[in-house]
Amino acid sequence: MASAMKDTMRAVVIREPGGPDVLELQDVERPTPGPDDVLVRVASSGLNRADLIQRRGFYPAPPGYPPDIPGLEYAGLVEAVGASVEGMAIGDAVMGITGGGGYAEFVVAPAATTVAVPGGMDPVDAGAIPEVFMTAFDAVFLQEHLCTGEILLVLAVGSGVGTAAVQLGHRAGATVIGTSRTRAKLDAAAALGLAHGVLGDDTWPQQVKEVTDGRGVDVILDLVGGAYLAGSQRVLAERGRHIVVGVPGGMKAEIDLRVLMGKRASIRGTVLRARPVAEKVALARAFERDVVPGFESGELKPVIDRIFPVAEVSAAHAHMEENRNFGKILLGW
Repeated sequence: MASAMKDTMRAVVIREPGGPDVLELQDVERPTPGPDDVLVRVASSGLNRADLIQRRGFYPAPPGYPPDIPGLEYAGLVEAVGASVEGMAIGDAVMGITGGGGYAEFVVAPAATTVAVPGGMDPVDAGAIPEVFMTAFDAVFLQEHLCTGEILLVLAVGSGVGTAAVQLGHRAGATVIGTSRTRAKLDAAAALGLAHGVLGDDTWPQQVKEVTDGRGVDVILDLVGGAYLAGSQRVLAERGRHIVVGVPGGMKAEIDLRVLMGKRASIRGTVLRARPVAEKVALARAFERDVVPGFESGELKPVIDRIFPVAEVSAAHAHMEENRNFGKILLGW
């Protein structure tokens, strides 16, 4: 099958570090799957803030991935299957995360890292699932073990990961609180299961304390970083768990270790991009088992802000940089 195809494809290439205008749609060499891989014809590519940082020249792709083609997730149809792959066939609808190269007509991925697109879902819409839902699921449940009856605080709830975390937390029986600098985003998140929306002004820690009757929160999913660290320490409950996933609000901040010690609390950071394949496989299987059924039952849904034609990728990046999106921005192929 693969040998009958042309050996080039369209992809979004970073011409040089810079603003959205450095992104160009070019013809590049089409990747070839190895024996354990699948070749996926991409239906949609999701945008992530990491792509913006890579475009500016500050977040290089891990070894083995294209250095100049951004994109951390994809959804589409299997076009070719490696000789050692079992249980997958040409035409299967799959989605997944990748270390780079997701802004392309074709993506090669280890077959074991792919996840089946939920039954009945358009692969284009499925492009809004992998990075944000897998990130939220991994951070909140596999690492911080959020339990039914606990309180989850999502910082920047209108982001892609934020909207995913709200749904996952609500589905698990947790009370979800979220922050945003935009009231409209808080209102939209309420429809996804957000119990309390908090405006992200200087008073947000006090607002969180008030809605929890002074108790604080059990888990913080931090999609902001340094600017909110002091406030996060204030609102953590006894034995609270704080996990940092994104740092658009700053990479550095002071931490009062006495507060952390006194609350017997913890703080950790996490990334998906550079993890070993074995860890990505384990996450894919857990996600397929525990989360995908939620999409098929209607408990969960991809939240799509806008689908841009791939030729308008520069406009898509500008849209994200201006914080205009609620949920995911996709590139449609």
